[in-house]
Amino acid sequence: MGPNYDPQAFFRIDTSDSSIDLPALLRRLEKPAGPVDVVLDTDTYNEVDDQFALSYLVKMGDRLRLQAIYAAPFFNEKSTGPADGMEKSYREILTLLGLLHREDLKPRVYKGSPRYLPSETEPVASPAAEHLAKLAAGYTPESPLYVVALGAITNVASALLLEPSIRDKVVIVWLGGHAHDWPKNNEFNLAQDVAAARVVFGCGAAVVQLPCMGVVSGFQLSRADLETYLKGKNPLCDYLVDTVLRDMEHAEVPTWSRVIWDVTAVAWLAEGDFLEDRLEHSPIPEYGGRYSFDHNRHFIRYVYHVYRDRLFADLVAKLTQDS
Repeated sequence: MGPNYDPQAFFRIDTSDSSIDLPALLRRLEKPAGPVDVVLDTDTYNEVDDQFALSYLVKMGDRLRLQAIYAAPFFNEKSTGPADGMEKSYREILTLLGLLHREDLKPRVYKGSPRYLPSETEPVASPAAEHLAKLAAGYTPESPLYVVALGAITNVASALLLEPSIRDKVVIVWLGGHAHDWPKNNEFNLAQDVAAARVVFGCGAAVVQLPCMGVVSGFQLSRADLETYLKGKNPLCDYLVDTVLRDMEHAEVPTWSRVIWDVTAVAWLAEGDFLEDRLEHSPIPEYGGRYSFDHNRHFIRYVYHVYRDRLFADLVAKLTQDS
């Protein structure tokens, strides 16, 4: 159990809550047919895949109208703590926007939380969480804001706690957790802030989950893919290729491939059949590194397969286009 776990607080936001309008929730869980407003929450400096995902999203401006980008916290060997990870991600977002020639988007980049949720009832105020809470409040259940999240879900959970009414005005597309049948649910994004994941999965919001191991781990690129299809195409592509090659410099085997699974979260909103999904009851992330399941809980949409070649072809087409 987490040190500040309050089981009564959790069950107050559990999805047995009769306030959930199930038909409306199911409608929000359908893939949107037309252009939609989107925000991106990303720990961009953490690995190499967020850079691809952000670039892919920006390149689809006719379909995905980007309203804001939020820097998410992370803590691993690339940072000294969650705050440092968030700051490095913030700077990486600005670097990528420069390569994308989208200086106009830089004022829409917001710093996120410097720490994880202290409990399931306590938000962490940050420019990102506060902006998301205010922005989402202006949408409706019939025309929601799409929140694409690629890291620890701290900023999103904080916004939900700051302004609970946005629950029915957002669709959260999150790359987090492993497949529901994976032996241990110790996935990096979820494990960093289990309290935040419990808030998101438990509050009754429309959630699209893209599990990592066992599902989107199938979206991988090799050195040959990078050098054949992306290298030399433009400065953005060269930056992305160099980022991966640098990260894989000490790979265990020369025939390596590198997962860039964050792209799949953006792909769920893209025009094309790149993923297979189904409705599932919302899982309960436990502090012990596993899921619990309750078939009385509300539905989420659960991605269970990626058409790797189709998605890679579309990614290449978007990243190599002139504008």
